Amino acid sequence: MAFELPVYRAPDFSLPLFAGAPDARTAPAPADGVAPEGYHSTSMYPEYFKLGGEWKLAEESRMDSSVVVRPDGRLDVVENRNLRRGDAVVLGRTERAEEGVFLHARGFEPEGAAPEDQFVFRQGRSRETSYGRDYDRLIELLRYEREHGKVVWVMGPAFAFDASARAAMAALVCEGYCRALLAGNALATHDLEGALLHTALGQDIYTQQSVPNGHYHHLDVCNKVRRCGSIPAFIEEYRLDDGILCACVKQGVPFVLAGSIRDDGPLPEVIGDVYEAQNAMRAQLRDATTVICLATMLHTIAAGNMTPSFRVLPDGTVRPVYLYAVDADEFVVNKLLDRGSLAATTMVTNVQDFIRTVAGGLGLI
Repeated sequence: MAFELPVYRAPDFSLPLFAGAPDARTAPAPADGVAPEGYHSTSMYPEYFKLGGEWKLAEESRMDSSVVVRPDGRLDVVENRNLRRGDAVVLGRTERAEEGVFLHARGFEPEGAAPEDQFVFRQGRSRETSYGRDYDRLIELLRYEREHGKVVWVMGPAFAFDASARAAMAALVCEGYCRALLAGNALATHDLEGALLHTALGQDIYTQQSVPNGHYHHLDVCNKVRRCGSIPAFIEEYRLDDGILCACVKQGVPFVLAGSIRDDGPLPEVIGDVYEAQNAMRAQLRDATTVICLATMLHTIAAGNMTPSFRVLPDGTVRPVYLYAVDADEFVVNKLLDRGSLAATTMVTNVQDFIRTVAGGLGLI
């Protein structure tokens, strides 16, 4: 069965709830990076604001940001740190039209959808949850998105420690199922270590056997890449053709490597300033339609907070954005839900097994 996007149902603004609502109020930002008192903070859901008697959708929403009304009436969703003195910031702490602000959380539900029971078992996801349907839906979604959307992968270093997982992810990149990769220094370093030396942290990535002086391998790789000046230059000089970063470089897939205080090296492309890294991640997520987060709690929560539950296409169509969080630890995936990313599909499983199942379902391995 071919994948079909659900139809978005906008609110009926002719209803008295909306017709009788006041215009949203604004106040100027008192200083750069400072919101006025009573500012409205956004969510990942579609939010509408009444201005001049007309309800307008803020098209690029995301968690924990402010809404700025530009002189031409355009609505910009802006992180508070990026506000500028005098920006007209929307005010309001209610979201059901009382203050000219409406949060529309159920726009993709079919009309007449039955409400949930008052009591249900297993509201969270655990190791005991069955994921057969989730895999089938994800494989259908990826086939659709390869032609119609943008899939962004957010990855921890676990992939670099297993030969088959690296090969599966590289195949996904090469076949167009990855349009951007967000990771850290560790994933890139150990993936390149695997490409050059067939180890990760000094252990063979297939047999898991430690090799003599293997604890130097990732440091040596960092040093070699830094001497070359960039990851692409390193790949070219050493004629590498193996693994995730090699696939990204050769397919022209952009990657963002956000730094950490514990990084070795780091690699030249690693962004050490956390706000620059956030901006770079946001640039890739801005037009993402599916985001798949694997075995990295902090990057997963960061990506979840930056990603809305919807996207407005050039023709004005509103479509959902799909967010997956996959980790062997129940705490990690449920923490994403606790942060308010209720549009996420969570799976508690080993990510190496996950990626091989997905690649196999797509006929890549």
